[in-house]
Amino acid sequence: MKPQYILAGSIAAGVTLLDQITKLQVQKHLVLYTSREIIPGFFNLVHTLNKGAAFGFLNRPDTSWQTYFFIAATALAVVIVLNLLSKAEPGAKLFIIALGLILGGALGNLIDRMRTGQVVDFLEFYLGSFVWPAFNVADIAITLGSLAMILSFYGRKRPK
Repeated sequence: MKPQYILAGSIAAGVTLLDQITKLQVQKHLVLYTSREIIPGFFNLVHTLNKGAAFGFLNRPDTSWQTYFFIAATALAVVIVLNLLSKAEPGAKLFIIALGLILGGALGNLIDRMRTGQVVDFLEFYLGSFVWPAFNVADIAITLGSLAMILSFYGRKRPK
């Protein structure tokens, strides 16, 4: 097995596991649509459901097409990530880590969508009246993976 599959697969498995464990804990300890203040004026744990994309994008409870669309989009993303991994140079560690983070985040949210048609979100940051939409561990991994991928492109050696 190629080393990039081992590295990315390990990261993806860890992210997916952490994502699912945290979501299960939120579901177990917080009633749906309630919150618990953790850092006053800045951070709450909440229990909310999201039919849309990361950070509440396209989250509309009155439609059902999002579930099918995001399952298909996630499946396509997984295929693209696996294809990129197959072509990755073993020395391109940051790129491989980025793909592992994106894959793990995608799988974490895909499990929710396949199970219930929506994603559990529980991290809510706010300042005054500004509230950032709730998100989860999978969203963090996808965001960090995307940033790492951009950084990996800047660090690549370009042919002369």
